[in-house]
Amino acid sequence: MSGFFDDDSEEPAHPRPRGGRVPQRSRVVIGTVVVLVALFFAVSIFTGLYTDSLWFADLGYSRVFTTVLTTRIGLFVVFGVVMGGIAAANVALAYRYRPLFHPVSNEQASLDRYREVLDPLRRWLLAGFGIVVALFAGASAAGQWRSYLLWQNQQPFGKTDPYFHKDVGFYVFSLPWLHYLVNYAMAVAILSLVVSVVVHYVYGGIRLQAKHDKLSGAAQVQISILFGLFILFKAVDYWLDRYDLNLSGGLFTGMGYTDEHASLPSKNILMFISLICALLFFANVLRRTWILPSVGLVLLVLSAILLGAIWPGIVQQFQVHPSPLDKEAPYLKRNIQVTRTAYGIADAKVTNYDAQQTLSAAQLKKDAQSIPGIRLLDPSLVSSAFQQLQQVRGYYSVPNVLDVDRYPIDGTERDVVITARELNLSGLPAEQRNWTNDHTVYTHGYGVIAAYGNQRNADNQPVTDNDGKPVWAEQDIPPHGDLTNLTPHGYQPRIYYGETSSTYAIVGKAPRGHNVELDTPAGNGASPSYNTYHGQTGVKIGGSFNQLMYALKFSEPSIFLSSRVNQNSRILYDRVPRARVQKVAPWLTVDGDSYPAVVNGRVKWILDCYTTTDNYPNSERQSLSDMTSDSLNPRPRYATLPTDDINYMRNSVKAVVDAYSGTVKLYAWKPDPILEAWSQAFPDVITPRGKIPPALKAHMRYPEDLFKVQRDILATYHVLSPSAFFSASDKWTVPVDPENPSQKQPPYRLSVRTPTGGNEPVFSLTSVYVPNKRQNLAAFVSVDSDPTRSDYGQIRILRLPSNTQTPGPSQIANNFGQDPDIQNKLVAFTKANSKAIYGNLLTLPVGNGLLYVQPLYAERNSGSGRYPALRYVLASFGNDVGIGTTLTGALDDVLGISSSSGQPTSNNPPSNNNPPPGTGENVPQDVQTLLKQAEHQFAVAQKALQSGDLAGYQAAQQKARSLVSQALKLAGKSPSPSAGSSPNPGG
Repeated sequence: MSGFFDDDSEEPAHPRPRGGRVPQRSRVVIGTVVVLVALFFAVSIFTGLYTDSLWFADLGYSRVFTTVLTTRIGLFVVFGVVMGGIAAANVALAYRYRPLFHPVSNEQASLDRYREVLDPLRRWLLAGFGIVVALFAGASAAGQWRSYLLWQNQQPFGKTDPYFHKDVGFYVFSLPWLHYLVNYAMAVAILSLVVSVVVHYVYGGIRLQAKHDKLSGAAQVQISILFGLFILFKAVDYWLDRYDLNLSGGLFTGMGYTDEHASLPSKNILMFISLICALLFFANVLRRTWILPSVGLVLLVLSAILLGAIWPGIVQQFQVHPSPLDKEAPYLKRNIQVTRTAYGIADAKVTNYDAQQTLSAAQLKKDAQSIPGIRLLDPSLVSSAFQQLQQVRGYYSVPNVLDVDRYPIDGTERDVVITARELNLSGLPAEQRNWTNDHTVYTHGYGVIAAYGNQRNADNQPVTDNDGKPVWAEQDIPPHGDLTNLTPHGYQPRIYYGETSSTYAIVGKAPRGHNVELDTPAGNGASPSYNTYHGQTGVKIGGSFNQLMYALKFSEPSIFLSSRVNQNSRILYDRVPRARVQKVAPWLTVDGDSYPAVVNGRVKWILDCYTTTDNYPNSERQSLSDMTSDSLNPRPRYATLPTDDINYMRNSVKAVVDAYSGTVKLYAWKPDPILEAWSQAFPDVITPRGKIPPALKAHMRYPEDLFKVQRDILATYHVLSPSAFFSASDKWTVPVDPENPSQKQPPYRLSVRTPTGGNEPVFSLTSVYVPNKRQNLAAFVSVDSDPTRSDYGQIRILRLPSNTQTPGPSQIANNFGQDPDIQNKLVAFTKANSKAIYGNLLTLPVGNGLLYVQPLYAERNSGSGRYPALRYVLASFGNDVGIGTTLTGALDDVLGISSSSGQPTSNNPPSNNNPPPGTGENVPQDVQTLLKQAEHQFAVAQKALQSGDLAGYQAAQQKARSLVSQALKLAGKSPSPSAGSSPNPGG
């Protein structure tokens, strides 16, 4: 290699032109620019690494930072130096053994000009070439740190593939890393070959115009060795490609008939041909003839075409296509079994459900217990209602889609719609937006907002005076409500870490200073209060060096110059819970939905995390983004995935982020070999499941993205028979959202009772299926989501008979849109500058059939401060539809026991805030007596409904309505269709 750096000992035959050397001034300028650019990148890299080390140490995850950093640096250096060194060495060797004399020819005369230009710069060119190659190779290798660590810490799955009898762990942990090593080796060989050929050509080792001896001896030796190495590595690549047949795609993912009978033999043959061809190139070092290597190379290329492409195509066309089921059935059967195992759906319980098409009181009786708990509040629609009624100030906000959780209120589990009241700096007036306010004053949100999902109060009684507004379980600043009452020992409502938190906040007051963080705003004559953060985390930036580093990191000189930064200051950043967990555990895929829960007086963000792979042999590969997209999240993003395609998924970790202190805890949730490998790579990062506090565990739930993936796979893989699978005669699809037909209907969280799930309603994730390219209902699917129950995670499918036509969501939405009674009710909205908004269309098993329930909201078309208010509830059973101001009123309408005008009645008794019509001091005594008797009958009806006595409920309702009608006649008024009903939609 040294010859490349040596100066020529003799003067050139012809003097160099003046342009042969770079002028001194230009070299100084170029050197200065290079130094400045290098210094800029060095400072940027150092700043990022230094601040990251402080961040990880502050959270107690320094092991993650050091392991990832040292692994990436090690891969960068080793693979970068190897490729850069080998490529540079081959350039130097090609130059070192260049011919000393060049024959006189037009070709060599043209090359002389290039040689004269390159000679003065060859040292710089070689060094620069080696460095550039090393940087690219090192960066590529550093990006493989996940594959390397998984390979280094691999664990057995305890399952083998049926074709090569390799443990699944070989495919998940070893095969990706081995593929990278082989591809890297081939890249080194081919790059070295290319640059060697170029140098040999420029310096006369390769003479294309010569009649004889077109290659010098040195060029022939070097090219033969490099070509032989490349083909040798290709032989290893063919060996690995055999295992890839278990991961190949076609009709299904995995080994198929053509793969086993054509592709596998062809790869074995090509592997041996490659070995022979490589030996011929190595022999060419001694024999110095290109005939045999050329013949071998041609044979390899022809074999790759004939055996690798044409032969499998012939087998597929002439053996498989004429009778695909006969050929593919055993392979398809294995694909079905493995796919169901890999996605965790093998234990799904499928029950034939002969859904009735008509509803009767007797059928409803056994399910009456679950009806009062049906969630009517739509988390995707009531965000603006929460915003307008509970925002308090413009700098607070709530997300567009709220969350559903459950809390024990007076001994009863209640579904609530909940969100955190977070800080939103864009809500500040423009004149208040400055660095001091944005990062030191407005630092945190305040408390959670929660409403009962079924529009009933804490006693589970209907509310009659809320005018369609949410019924609050937690509200206002300072917060109060039933959730606060669950924390008698104190409640920390401040939200420093949330989904809309600003980039960073600087907290901590000076030793003799005062509180500067706005805590609660002014209102009702009170002055605003201020607070100082006292959480466990936050990087200390009291020293000048740390201030300088963070000023560089965030490109903000105020961090270094402002007097608000003092010796007690801490900087809080990476405050979004999902991003925080992804940074702490970059090997996990984090669910798109993080949700708040009030646990022992603290607001906690709970996130579901997954271990995934696309290398589970013979399991169906699908796009994670496609499977998890729906009308609420049309474009999901997963930052930590190396690929969007997966064929294995486990909810292996539950992550918890404290909304006040920002501490992150990772709890092992489901045993998984991939998680075990990561736990071995990062010891003490994952906390065992047994250490999850019971109060926290009660708020964990079945993850939404996992359920979306499983329902997507189950749509096809509920079929166990290869023949039925192949014909797609029983294929299902997830229906489109009736309110957004371009996207799939999202799953819904609510408490439901299923025939196989026991007598009590269970907090569940639910969805439905329709037959492929049809709109009638095919099945109802739910998964038990309460982690305190032994059947948590149990998937239940109610399969409807194929000979009945139960309407699907789109058909039900069409029925609602065409029903004259419903449309008559909507006329009032359109005439009063309002519009009707249809909420989530819920489906649940009731009365030996499937009941659809949909809340109907009204909202003004224009004006500020508008929000949707719940006005009606729509219900459908079979082909019958109903509407009411309550759920029970809508069910009355479905049962056909409403008045002649079509106005549904309600089971809600009159309250003191909403007395029956006609009561008052001037009302005759006989009228008052009748109304009191009616009120008593309404109370009897309510008790009957709560006890499940539907017959008693109907009898009491009829008596009450009859008494109200008699009272109105005596009072000289016409009976109102809504007599005895309340305007509250809660049922």
